[in-house]
Amino acid sequence: MDLRDTPAEAAFRAELRAWIGDNLTDEVRSGRFEEAGRNWSRKLYDAGYAGLTWPKEYGGAGAPYSHQAIFLEEMARAEAPSHLGVIGLGMAGPTIIAHGTEEQKQARLDAILSTEEIWCQGFSEPDAGSDLSAVRTSAIEEGDHFVVNGQKVWSSFAHIADWCILVTRSDPDSERHAGLTYLIVDMHSPGVEVRPLRQITGEAEFNEIFFTDVKVPVENVLGEVGGGWAVAMTTLLHERGTLGFALTAALEAQIRKLITLAKESGATETQRDAIAREWIGLQAVRYTTYRSLTTLIKTGIP
Repeated sequence: MDLRDTPAEAAFRAELRAWIGDNLTDEVRSGRFEEAGRNWSRKLYDAGYAGLTWPKEYGGAGAPYSHQAIFLEEMARAEAPSHLGVIGLGMAGPTIIAHGTEEQKQARLDAILSTEEIWCQGFSEPDAGSDLSAVRTSAIEEGDHFVVNGQKVWSSFAHIADWCILVTRSDPDSERHAGLTYLIVDMHSPGVEVRPLRQITGEAEFNEIFFTDVKVPVENVLGEVGGGWAVAMTTLLHERGTLGFALTAALEAQIRKLITLAKESGATETQRDAIAREWIGLQAVRYTTYRSLTTLIKTGIP
């Protein structure tokens, strides 16, 4: 694991920082969540920063995973607006590329790259948070479609999403990892209800999603019926492989602000110790993320 940028990585980082400096204006920063996110996402797409690691045959740049990590790191450090396509670009798109039919790829990938369509993730449930194998949202096959019933929680962007990557239990008699089916669900379908979880700012980054007799065509199964666990692992591996850089960089920016505030206000020894512990914890997370990136670069598996 080498923590230094290669010459190519350093050049990409410098180019990206210069582009951010030219394009991340006060006007962009001051926009409301969805408006700013859509405008910023379009700018990134037009500049060629969408789908950095996607294969060129699907419209991506074919760049190494280290460039994606640098991109996420620099965007977080600059406190850029949320990229509304993050679920599509970082999770749904790579999963469709890995497991989708040619028809699914043709239908969905271009709109993911351009952020013409927004995606959300339907994995966590009230009784299945970190334990994905405990999902109970049902998908019963009836002819040419599945009928979906259940609830998902903590879904980012669901209130503005067009599509959802959804893990369901298609075999009601199955347990744990067996009997799961991964579906691509149109969020505008009858029976889909989204309830935003409002934050103190008034924004709704997280949401609950309720599915009541929602019909999903069988051609929207991603992978095999009953093989949803393997498909979901692909999604989670991509999520964990590089998105951690955005989280650590964002946390570092906030801790640095706290350090500056502590110096200006004359923090007590107890307060300085607390900040130091947070900084040490952040470095542990950072190096774990670098280790994951090294594995991803060497093997292609996060």
